[in-house]
Amino acid sequence: MEKLDSIDRKILSILSQNARLSFKEVATECGISRAAIHQRVLHLIDDGVILGSFLSINQKALGYSTCTYVGLTLEKGNMYKSVVEELKKIPEVVECHFTTGPYTMMVKLYARDNEQLMELLNNRLQGIHGVVTTETLICLEQSIKRELPIDY
Repeated sequence: MEKLDSIDRKILSILSQNARLSFKEVATECGISRAAIHQRVLHLIDDGVILGSFLSINQKALGYSTCTYVGLTLEKGNMYKSVVEELKKIPEVVECHFTTGPYTMMVKLYARDNEQLMELLNNRLQGIHGVVTTETLICLEQSIKRELPIDY
């Protein structure tokens, strides 16, 4: 990955605030041509700096009212990859992290209600070979969601 210059950082800062801006608008803010912005963005994608652009959907609008974090303890840490493959089969699981501390893994999932959450925990997560224990933390409110600030 190449070192980012101040223009790359400015582009990233602008787009992280509003990814829907046109290249023309970004070019105006940066003081360079639209073609230069386009080329730089392509390089940032090719270099793995920009990982994609995503649509952020309010899960409650889709009927998922319960956001939950679940700490998983595995029988053996090296079972992580096989557990991840099983977790990928559960559409309500939206994130999975291999962690240090009291859990081997931390999973974020959405459920429509407490009944579905109980079904996901008892019948899906705890049924995965290698999962020894789970601890559930229900999210009451998401107060902050953002990208890291980018200095340029």
